[in-house]
Amino acid sequence: MDLTYADVLAARDAVYRDLPPTPMWSYPVLDAAVGATVFVKHENAQPVGAFKVRGGLTLLAGMSAAERERGTVTYSTGNHAQSIAYASAIYGAPCTVVMPAAANPAKAAAVRGWGAEVVLVGDDLETAQRHAEAHAASTGARLVSPGDTPELLAGVGTLYQEVLEAQPDLDAIIAPIGSGTGASAAAVVAAELAPKCRVIGVQSTTSPAAHDSWRSGTLERRPNRTRVDGLATGRGYALPQRILRARLADFVLVTDERIAEAQRLLATAAHTLAEGAGAAALAAVLDRPDHYAGQQIAIICTGGNANAAELAALAEPAGASG
Repeated sequence: MDLTYADVLAARDAVYRDLPPTPMWSYPVLDAAVGATVFVKHENAQPVGAFKVRGGLTLLAGMSAAERERGTVTYSTGNHAQSIAYASAIYGAPCTVVMPAAANPAKAAAVRGWGAEVVLVGDDLETAQRHAEAHAASTGARLVSPGDTPELLAGVGTLYQEVLEAQPDLDAIIAPIGSGTGASAAAVVAAELAPKCRVIGVQSTTSPAAHDSWRSGTLERRPNRTRVDGLATGRGYALPQRILRARLADFVLVTDERIAEAQRLLATAAHTLAEGAGAAALAAVLDRPDHYAGQQIAIICTGGNANAAELAALAEPAGASG
């Protein structure tokens, strides 16, 4: 199953039943720093601190009472986990999240805070995925893939509908890519509401699996070494990649150091605490300012769940993190 604009429209009721639209603002100091008119979409204002909650609510809203009773199980190191845990709590469904054993304790605690059971197992996300699959097979719980679940894409598509309804004349939307759910949803919505608006994806140079999958046309696996949790995926996902290959205007890579620079700029020029993935879109603008000079662009601050190391780095002088 692929994603259509009709799926996004159908997801609005599920999302807005529990969440208001998030703000999108421009900031003169930020505009001056990059030489473009930049609209920042503040998904960091969501109750879990990230955009993925829209997809979780859409998924749980569409499940039957019997399916909810059996619950959900997923695998994640961060914001997707909180999304499914939060939505499961809203709908009274049990939820299990499998994380690698070395997962960030603060993120595991946040997932537990929404009432989910956290299982820590293995050295990487692939091991966590296999454990989640076995759990689903033995319990009947709904296995939720972070990337290949259409309901998640439909839900996050509502944020891009908000962007383009507020600013229909944008030249570009820049979205960070981990699994690719957000950027692929953006491309579907833009094709319907603003076909001249370019949708551009951005990922870390040290975890380029989605980027390389898009470039090659096949699902690639790559080393996953980025410090940016929200971009840390080691493989391409089939559903987002099908959409991205058909609709994405461009896909760029930026360094983790450039992302840290963008985090500092958002903090100082836009009063915004962004996690690394939430600053990646701005990092793409900083990396190639000539591509956006004089244009109107939207950057998606996908989340504000910065970890302790990221918070400490905000106080470093520019260039110190390199």
